[in-house]
Amino acid sequence: QVQLVESGGGLVQAGGSLRLSCAASGTIFSINQMGWYRQAPGKQRELVAFISSDGITNYVDSVKGRFTISRDYAKNSVDLQMNTLKPEDTAVYYCNANVRIRALSLPRPYWGQGTQVTVSS
Repeated sequence: QVQLVESGGGLVQAGGSLRLSCAASGTIFSINQMGWYRQAPGKQRELVAFISSDGITNYVDSVKGRFTISRDYAKNSVDLQMNTLKPEDTAVYYCNANVRIRALSLPRPYWGQGTQVTVSS
């Protein structure tokens, strides 16, 4: 099995910064894309940012220029640096990874348990 463990959420004032971290462990042959999603109360889960196996990144428009995703391939981990936070960034943030557990297996998505980010105005 594969486990994703997140850390780094919390309460911050608008304009502040937080850094989320996620580490994958377990039976891992390779990891393709890793990313962060978020879900605010009453809203659907949305993709915030992802980074591919070759380092290509993509962000939702609302966080471009404020958030930076990075990855440590040796540690199977992914971070999300969040700057200039806004109240509308408040949500539960989930780590996601597409993991291949064996050489010939298809990659499948795994999720972290979620970490709360609250931005006060």
